Amino acid sequence: MRTVRGCSFFVRALVICVLALAGGLGCRLVAGDPPAPPPGPALPGRNTGVFTTAHSSFGAALSHFLYWTPEPVQPIEFPHNTHVKNEIGCTEYCHESVTTGPRAGLPSVRTCMICHTAIATDRPRIQQITKMQEQGLDLAWQRVFGYPEEAHIRFNHAPHIRARVECATCHGNIAEQTVAQRNVELTMGTCVNCHTERNAPIGCLTCHY
Repeated sequence: MRTVRGCSFFVRALVICVLALAGGLGCRLVAGDPPAPPPGPALPGRNTGVFTTAHSSFGAALSHFLYWTPEPVQPIEFPHNTHVKNEIGCTEYCHESVTTGPRAGLPSVRTCMICHTAIATDRPRIQQITKMQEQGLDLAWQRVFGYPEEAHIRFNHAPHIRARVECATCHGNIAEQTVAQRNVELTMGTCVNCHTERNAPIGCLTCHY
């Protein structure tokens, strides 16, 4: 199964690269490089430098097509290991909505300052967060996992929490890391195997809509 999937992935990448290169080369041979558009608002049919209505470049379109997503860059290096060591519950304090809905809530500056108004106030990271609160700023966290819209994948955290599925099952050993990373490859096989082992539904509509 893995070999077939790998071949399919490689063939898709090869085909789109060949077509793009051939198309681009053909256009240049026939018409040469297009002249730079004159200043002012673009008129219908004029080249605006946008590859498609959804992507600004061929590279962005190719990354989307192949499901390549960049590693998230977080505003601060949140020390998960320190909080786990001090028995700060993931779902009780930082990711509250994870028990009631589909999305894992992300802590705001206000959430952090509930504890850090009095705890570890001498640490540079806490001082940075304190200054952000004074300036009315918040933490622009980047989600670690995500799927393209066309996959129509619906992941609901709440039923997994109720079924006592450990966070580490999908997120790896959070207790041993600082900033959140993609430690587990959450493919369809990963999810189906886990559901099968737990006698959970594996019908298409369980995850896709």
